[in-house]
Amino acid sequence: MTEMLFRKDAYQRDAQARVTAHTQEGGIVLDQCLFYPTGGGQPGDNGTLSWNDQALTIATSIKGEKDAIVLIPAEPRALPPVGTVVEQSLDWDRRFGHMRVHTALHLLSIAVPFGVTGGSIGATRGRLDFDMEEAPQDRDAIEAALNDFVSADMRISEEWITSAELDANPGMVKTLSVQPPRGAGRIRLVRIGDGMDTVDLQPCGGTHVARTGEIGALRLGKIEKKGRMNRRIYLHLDT
Repeated sequence: MTEMLFRKDAYQRDAQARVTAHTQEGGIVLDQCLFYPTGGGQPGDNGTLSWNDQALTIATSIKGEKDAIVLIPAEPRALPPVGTVVEQSLDWDRRFGHMRVHTALHLLSIAVPFGVTGGSIGATRGRLDFDMEEAPQDRDAIEAALNDFVSADMRISEEWITSAELDANPGMVKTLSVQPPRGAGRIRLVRIGDGMDTVDLQPCGGTHVARTGEIGALRLGKIEKKGRMNRRIYLHLDT
């Protein structure tokens, strides 16, 4: 099992770790990892590993067996041997873009109150698919609501509940096609706002900014028809 450093501090950019395994496909497993693995619509992080005056570019990161995180090199090269202490460095600009866009998509799920059937996160834009028959007619109102959430500079925090508690509150789950992971009987919730001023609380395993103000200005993009009951809405970072 890999200790997930991005869970403790999504803003940490560099950290040491020890190589614990290599995969048959040429991936690297560390005892603790800064790199978020591909999942929930969010791409895996990239960056570099360095050790003993050597460096290796990491193209992405994925989930492995038994809660391991596997780092995928950008090209076939000699790997740091098992037991080696390495320095991890994230491509921070890309990661921070993912954090901003992921949090913005949570806001979009508030502004467009329909079930979510899919989504994708990039460093400058993202999209959600909604279970809705007609495209929303009030684009300007949706965009204004999103930027009002940003301007409010609300705090984003996390908390944990049990699987039983989630089952008792099924309305927390906005994604219709994918259920939240239930590893170890605990589920992570992401809260936007505090107390009575909470505007959103939903299961999520991704990385997020600490306050909505860090997202910056948002611009609503294309709205596409992807099926009789599916509307895809794109959202762009405007700064």
